[in-house]
Amino acid sequence: MKNLSILGSTGSIGCNTLKIVEMFRDRFEVKALAAANNVKLLARQIETFHPEIAVVFDENRALELKNMLPAGAGVEILYGEDGYRAAATHGSVDMVVAAMVGAAGLMPTLSAIEAGKNIALANKEILVMAGEIVVKKAAEKGIKILPIDSEHSAVFQCIAGHRREDMDKIFLTASGGPFLNMPADEFVTIKPEEALNHPTWQMGKKISIDSATLMNKGLEVIEAKYLFGVSHDMIKVVIHPQSVIHSMVAYRDGAVIAQLGIPDMKGAIAYAISYPERLMLKQPIPDFVNIGAFTFQQPDLKKFPCLALAFKACEMGGTMPAVLNASNEVAVKAFLDKHISFTDIPKLIKNTIEKHSSVTDPTLSDILEADKWARETAIKLLS
Repeated sequence: MKNLSILGSTGSIGCNTLKIVEMFRDRFEVKALAAANNVKLLARQIETFHPEIAVVFDENRALELKNMLPAGAGVEILYGEDGYRAAATHGSVDMVVAAMVGAAGLMPTLSAIEAGKNIALANKEILVMAGEIVVKKAAEKGIKILPIDSEHSAVFQCIAGHRREDMDKIFLTASGGPFLNMPADEFVTIKPEEALNHPTWQMGKKISIDSATLMNKGLEVIEAKYLFGVSHDMIKVVIHPQSVIHSMVAYRDGAVIAQLGIPDMKGAIAYAISYPERLMLKQPIPDFVNIGAFTFQQPDLKKFPCLALAFKACEMGGTMPAVLNASNEVAVKAFLDKHISFTDIPKLIKNTIEKHSSVTDPTLSDILEADKWARETAIKLLS
């Protein structure tokens, strides 16, 4: 039996994780659930999975949640930073599923690592912001970071049983999002509801917008650099609209190994939380005959400048990836709130990172300060 804490339980990854737990009640038990604002869904999750603690964003939501639950529910309700830290470090937990959205997941995940918990990592922003610090701390504590992102899970599977020193290239595949074939001069007309309509994946709002701008792929490039200990120039992005090949690894003898599957996150989640075993998910195998052909193309960095900005931040390192991530979070929220256009997203990010003097070899304090500075700067630029 493996005891789980799920940070971000009401999001897409969290809900899919709980579906897997429900399928395999003899394998997993939920000890802690943490969400932000969706207290109605969290209350239903508590009634189904009976965690020992549950966490929400603030005291008002904690009171709201408490009033929704029957008397004697047997769950401790916590809130805020202390609550998230408690969920991440809970004594009976073996593995923490880090699925909070954005930079908010960094400190709870670091607390989990410090407490010796293995991490199933869905929150790519954690490694984007502080990859070197997080990976080093995990190594010191002897804990595993197992990727949930489908692309990084694919790479993880492709390198299993092979020598790391034989790796030559990592190919991260991207569907291209909903606007792959739209002319760039029409991008200014894109509405949030159009950008949220991803052609192959069902995801949360923030990651859906990142997929539409290709920033999501850029963040994955930075994540891969730290997760697999490779240089930025070893990571390539290829557009693969069918979304069946999740990623590939090329070796120095010319061999290329790919991981394939239907576009469904449950496969990657299940592999992370059950590693090294594979669960009997009964997911369908891709219908290769009806798919007919796999196609690939180079990403257009002029049409999708967010990807180019991410490559630049990855190469520069230091605090620049944290600034990239923070300004992107501000820009995405502004677009979803209809304060800026789709084409303003990369402009706001570019204007913010150009004002930043990157700190090389940053401490955690440097990274948190850079994150705060970038948010404040981006908000000022908005107004």
